[in-house]
Amino acid sequence: MAAAPQPCFWLGNDTLRVSTELFAKNRERLCCELRAKEGVESSSVVVLQGGEQQQRHCTDTDLLFRQESFFHWAFGVTEADCYGVIEVDSGKSILFVPKLPDSYATWMGEIYSKDHFRKKYAVDEVQYTCDIAEVLGKLKPAVLLTLRGQNTDSGSVSREASFEGISKFQVNNMLLHPVIVECRLIKTDMELEVLRYTNKVSSEAHKIIMKSVKPGQKEYEMESLFQHYCYTKGGMRHTSYTCICGTGNNASVLHYGHAGAPNDKTIMDGDMCLFDMGGEYYCYSSDITCSFPANGKFTADQRAIYEAVLKASRAVMAAIRPGVKWTDMHRLADRVHLEELVKVGILQGSVEDMMKVHLGAVFMPHGLGHLLGIDVHDVGGYPEGVERIDEPGLKSLRMGRLVQERMVLTVEPGIYFINHLLDQALADPTKNCFINNQVLSRFRGFGGVRIEDDIAVTADGIELLTCVPRTVEEIEAFMSDSDKPFSPLVCSQKF
Repeated sequence: MAAAPQPCFWLGNDTLRVSTELFAKNRERLCCELRAKEGVESSSVVVLQGGEQQQRHCTDTDLLFRQESFFHWAFGVTEADCYGVIEVDSGKSILFVPKLPDSYATWMGEIYSKDHFRKKYAVDEVQYTCDIAEVLGKLKPAVLLTLRGQNTDSGSVSREASFEGISKFQVNNMLLHPVIVECRLIKTDMELEVLRYTNKVSSEAHKIIMKSVKPGQKEYEMESLFQHYCYTKGGMRHTSYTCICGTGNNASVLHYGHAGAPNDKTIMDGDMCLFDMGGEYYCYSSDITCSFPANGKFTADQRAIYEAVLKASRAVMAAIRPGVKWTDMHRLADRVHLEELVKVGILQGSVEDMMKVHLGAVFMPHGLGHLLGIDVHDVGGYPEGVERIDEPGLKSLRMGRLVQERMVLTVEPGIYFINHLLDQALADPTKNCFINNQVLSRFRGFGGVRIEDDIAVTADGIELLTCVPRTVEEIEAFMSDSDKPFSPLVCSQKF
C-alpha cells in the first residue's frame, strides 16, 4: 500500500507546495544541535510561543496576522495564539491550539478538532493551550528551554514563551536562542526551494513594473501593481517589508515609502526609478531592488552611475565563497564605487586615501547586504564574539561574520546623492579635497541607484536567485519592446 501523501501548504494554481517535512527537519536539526550542546540536560523540552492576533489600537479590527518567525521555522503553523513543544531527547512534537468558544463558528467559521491540526501540520500530538501546564507536568521535563535573545539587527529581544503555571517548572532562557539562530542561518534544500520560488515570483513582478511604468503615473501605482502580481500569481498575501518606490530625488531616501513619504510622488520624464520590493510566501522572504529610467532610456549620467553600481555588484558576487569576510565584501563594493566615481569626474585623487577617510560611506551609507530567510533581515548577523565595526558604512552592515555555505544573502550596493551627507563631506577637509564640486552639482537631485539580488552561497561560489534584466542594454531592450520576453543569461547562474 502506498504511503499517505505528506501534508503540505499549497494555495492552488501555480503556487508552490511546501511539505510539512520542511518543519519536521528543522525540529530534528534543532534537537540534534541541542543534544550536542554542553549544559542541555537530559529530558529538556523546548517551548515556543507563536504570534498573537492583534487589533488596531483600541478597536476590534484585526490586523492581518503573520506568524512569529521562530515559531514558524519550527512548526509552519498559520493560525494565531498557539504554542509548540519539542522533546529534545525524542524529538516528539506537541502543538497547542486555542480552545475556541462556540461563537467562533458563527463569526469565524468551522471549529476544527485537535486531530485536524495534528494531520494538517504532521505533529505527534495536539492539545489545547489552556492545558499546557498539565500536559508539560506529565512529561516531567528536567527544564523548559524558552527563547530569549537579542536580534542583533533590530536590537529587539525575542518574546519568551509564558503561560499560566510556568512558575512550577525550572526554566532556562539562555541556551535555546543561540542554537536556534544558528539553525535558521543555514538553509536546508527545502528552504532553498521556497526562497527560489519567492525570488522567481518577485522577479516577475519587478519585470511587470518595468514594462508598465510611465511618466505621469504615481509611485504607489507601481507598489500596487507589484503587490497585485505577487498575490494573484504567487499566492503572496504579504510583502516582506514596506515597498520602496522612489523616483527622482526620492531614490536617495534609503527607506522611502513609510507613512511620512508613502510612495506618493508623480513619476516624471527623466526620473531614475529605484524600486525595492519583495514578496513573501509562507513567511519566506525575498528582497529585490531594480533601478532604471522611467522613460526606458538612460542618459549618459544615469548610465555612468548605474554601471558603476553594477560593476560593484558583479565584483562582489564573483568574490563570494565560503570563508570570505562579509566586511571585506562591503569594502570591495566601496572601492569599486570610488574608482568609478573618479572616472565620472565626481571624485579626484587617490582611491586608497579615499578609503582611509571612509569616503565611500558618503555615497553608500548602508551596508552591502544582509541575511535573508523567514525574516527579510534574517537573524544571525552578529553572534557572540563577532563585534560590529564602528566605521561609517560598516557600522550599518547587518552581518559581520564569515560567509558560510547555505547562507542566503542580499547583495545590494548603491550610489546615492543625499544632500545632507554631501554637504557634510564638503565641509570636512579630510573629504572635500577629493570632491569635484562642479561635477557633483550636476548630480544634485539625481536620487540614487541600488541593485539588489538575492544569492545562496554554494560550496565554491553562489547561486543567483534573482532573475531580472540587469545591464543597461538588457533594461533598455526589455522596456522598449512590450511583447518581447526577457531571456536572461544569468538566472540561477552559479558564480
